[in-house]
Amino acid sequence: MVGAGFAGVECVRRLERQLSPDEADVTLVTPFSYQLYLPLLPQVASGVLTPQSIAVSLRRSSRYRTRIIPGGAIGVDLKAKVCVVRTITDKIVNEPYDYIVLAPGSVTRTFDIPGLTDHAFGMKTLAEAAYIRDHVIAQLDLADASEDPAERESRLQFVVVGGGYAGTETAACLQRLTHAAVQRYPRLDPGLIKWHLIDIAPKLMPELGDKLGRAAQERLRQRGIEISLGVSIAKAGPEEVTFTDGRVVPTRTLIWTAGVVASPLIATLDAETVKGRLAVTADMCLPGHDGVFALGDSAAVPDLAKDPDGGAVCPPTAQHAMRQGRHVADNVVATLRGRSMRPYVHKDLGLVVDLGGTDAVSKPLGVELRGLPAQVVARGYHWSALRTGVAKTRVMTNWLLNSVAGDDFVRTGFQARKPAKLRDFEYTDAYLTPDQVREQVAGTARLEQ
Repeated sequence: MVGAGFAGVECVRRLERQLSPDEADVTLVTPFSYQLYLPLLPQVASGVLTPQSIAVSLRRSSRYRTRIIPGGAIGVDLKAKVCVVRTITDKIVNEPYDYIVLAPGSVTRTFDIPGLTDHAFGMKTLAEAAYIRDHVIAQLDLADASEDPAERESRLQFVVVGGGYAGTETAACLQRLTHAAVQRYPRLDPGLIKWHLIDIAPKLMPELGDKLGRAAQERLRQRGIEISLGVSIAKAGPEEVTFTDGRVVPTRTLIWTAGVVASPLIATLDAETVKGRLAVTADMCLPGHDGVFALGDSAAVPDLAKDPDGGAVCPPTAQHAMRQGRHVADNVVATLRGRSMRPYVHKDLGLVVDLGGTDAVSKPLGVELRGLPAQVVARGYHWSALRTGVAKTRVMTNWLLNSVAGDDFVRTGFQARKPAKLRDFEYTDAYLTPDQVREQVAGTARLEQ
């Protein structure tokens, strides 16, 4: 099993329940010993939740039978049936397999924009969320201490690129953080704090529909967030950002959340892809390769609920990933036991967007909600999706404590001297080419002879 996201963890848990110890050995390849609950990452960045509360322990949630290799898969040789793994100590090892389930997830989608990877922050990992919180509070501290009006202006303007769920929730939650924190800075004019949310698309969170999307947009504007649609970044610098409409915004904070692409691991397979995602059948098998399954953000799984002819592809959401994980586990077990596999069919149950405080919009089962009822649905869904009682307790305690006591706006300083831009966290240059994979596997085989 490659990957410990929603799809990978659900698959492993189900395999452990359905397979006896003498029936199969299960191995999980992941650099971290936790499953990150990604939808709540903006609440970590804004200090509503502690980082540990959304890092769900794999060893607590599994049944201890799974062997966990601490590292990342950097190549797969489909012909030799070998997965090449780079461990967290940088050792490269070959792991042979009979069946492999590929759920390596996705990485942040970037474009060839001057200065982007050097100056923008990402919001895809736990470390990035923790760093962004420290960084935002640091801007308030530095602006408060500065006597230079130009420096104050640049430190108190924040730009978030990406009008999807991640970007919208990030901007909304962090704006609430700065709005509350500035009350503790009597030397700062609250009017100087400006948040910009921009996206090249014509609508904010179009999946919500026109009515809810407009409601969310209007609420964010009422809170002082400047929303610009049909706009992106032309150039990024250390102290300013240039928009594609010509505006130049002085800022020290550019947060990039403009979508995701499949893990670079998929390119090492030398197999057919659909917009970068691995092309698989409706039962999530890789055509022409026995024992190879793929799912989640890195696989183009046909969405039969939307199009029975297989023309549509499941969106890369946690909801689909979790259900695909359980379904792939069932298909793996069926294959082992000589039974027929079943195609994946799941109708989307709806969407939830938590904008911080009592602001939220939700669309469970097609019912449009906003405000407090929507927030109850959003948080209830996230809380129920957490896989351990400990994680649920931590998250609920954090929510209650934050609602009663608020935030202390403390910088931890743990990563103050560490790089934290887009290029520093996702290690997209660590993967092998298909030729390098074959060379690695062949070289190891010669040494063993």
